[in-house]
Amino acid sequence: MNPVVNQKQKSVEKDYSTLSKEDLVKIVEKLESRKKYGLIWDEEKVKEQFEKDAQNALPVLKEIKGKEIVDKDQSKPINILIEGDNYHALSVLNFTHQGKIDVIYIDPPYNTGSTDWKYNNDYVDSNDTYRHSKWLSMMSKRLRLARRLLTEDGVLICAIDENELSRLGMLLEEVFEGYEIHCVTIVHNPRGIQGTNFSYTNEYAYFCFPAGKKVIGPRKIKQEDIDWRNLRDNGGESLRTDARNCFYPIIVKDGKVVGFGDVVPNETHPKKQTIKKDDEYFIYPIDPKGIERKWRYARQSVDEIKNLLRAKPSKGGYEIELGKDFGTVRTVWQDSRYDSNEYGTKLVHTLVPDAHFDFPKSVHNTYDCIAPILYNKKDATILDFFAGSGTTGHALMLMNKEDDGQRKFILCTNNENGIAEDVCYPRIKAVIKGNKEYPDLTGIASSLKYFKTKFIKNTSNPDDAKRKITEECTEMLCLRENVFDEVKSNDEYRIFQHGNKILAAYYALERSGLKDLKKDLDKFDGDKVLYCFTLDPLGLDKKDFKGWDNVTLEPIPQKILDVYKQIYEY
Repeated sequence: MNPVVNQKQKSVEKDYSTLSKEDLVKIVEKLESRKKYGLIWDEEKVKEQFEKDAQNALPVLKEIKGKEIVDKDQSKPINILIEGDNYHALSVLNFTHQGKIDVIYIDPPYNTGSTDWKYNNDYVDSNDTYRHSKWLSMMSKRLRLARRLLTEDGVLICAIDENELSRLGMLLEEVFEGYEIHCVTIVHNPRGIQGTNFSYTNEYAYFCFPAGKKVIGPRKIKQEDIDWRNLRDNGGESLRTDARNCFYPIIVKDGKVVGFGDVVPNETHPKKQTIKKDDEYFIYPIDPKGIERKWRYARQSVDEIKNLLRAKPSKGGYEIELGKDFGTVRTVWQDSRYDSNEYGTKLVHTLVPDAHFDFPKSVHNTYDCIAPILYNKKDATILDFFAGSGTTGHALMLMNKEDDGQRKFILCTNNENGIAEDVCYPRIKAVIKGNKEYPDLTGIASSLKYFKTKFIKNTSNPDDAKRKITEECTEMLCLRENVFDEVKSNDEYRIFQHGNKILAAYYALERSGLKDLKKDLDKFDGDKVLYCFTLDPLGLDKKDFKGWDNVTLEPIPQKILDVYKQIYEY
């Protein structure tokens, strides 16, 4: 059964005369509670099932040590790859990164009907009458978890094609209430994909961000597409007398703008437009007729646009031109770099020759989606919970390479057909190592940690469940604090350090070991945080921590359980 808008789902025929009064009241209450407007689908018919290990269990993370990639430069950001169902990964991230993600970029399955994704362990094909309802159910739950992760000005970008375009738009309007939602068209396959009536050359990307906030910065314009114009003003109010601070020399050396002179006194009049002094040229805003005009920028502000200027040789010396290499992001994108075959499929197969992955995005496509948001956020965190071949991580690494940024990524993907282990991970590894066929797109120093989801079975004894979660939550604490290097470990506690940040985890219910832990922590300078096990849902007893004024105290596992109570029914 497909979802519909403003139309009640067709009810399964029942013999209501056989039902009790209580059952009939429940049916009426359910009908009354339904939305009167919006996107409606039969959620009861498509309830999602997870693997046996995940049933009646809570997720944690476990690091796969053999897959760690460590850069010798410890200042480099630590990126994260999580292998597992993205619903469980998002659950964990709701503890570790709630309100901390600057950009979420996802490229979910497009639900084309060609068995490109599974639901409840079965491929969804075009004959499945609940195809759209299954897709909406899957996306709705994950988008709701994802929204909690965004910062106050965070942006979600979702790629899609025509198969679910309209339904996704309505779902985003529902989940991201209070957000602006814009749809961009991207020509990704200039050769076209033949449909029944049309040859599709484009797909789409939805951008969702808080209403009223300026979060989309400028787009970069290729050098050959820059529109150059003379920096010398013309037309009305363009004379020197119209703006005294706009008459000064621009200094050119070796054909490049190297600096600016002082504002010329009113009584001084240069003899010509270009004056040579030794190996430098001083260019004044004097037009070909010898009229003293003005530059478009005053002396006090021209330094800010120095990188946008060029010296163009002329008959009399040089003309100074202004060309902005940025502009407002448009809603239709067309560029040969977006070709998913050239910069997606071929790129991935070159970096990972044995990779089996259909239709990876062009890395430039993803780059241009995230770049206008992240140009001025050099320490941002980006998440992709449909990571696939790892294109989002690759694009972010390219951005860091260009401007020496410290941005980091979190990629989440299952291991269906070896996607995590055999495609995504080796691709990121190859990007770090470098590839001679793509020298401009690889060879980017970076670090990576590889995690897998693990499950802690729920028990009828709540204290027993708390103990189990505490024993297995260390990697989650490290991820939350972004501190991974272990410097001390014993049966009662562990200490981790990264730069001037120190993380400690205390696992014992008895407090006798706190004295030794405090002695160890006192040896470190910097910001210190201690996660301490307690069975008390109200938190830690302050009497146990007298003199710990320089340490931030956090109780576990109650904070983790509080997050999971919002997500799971237990």
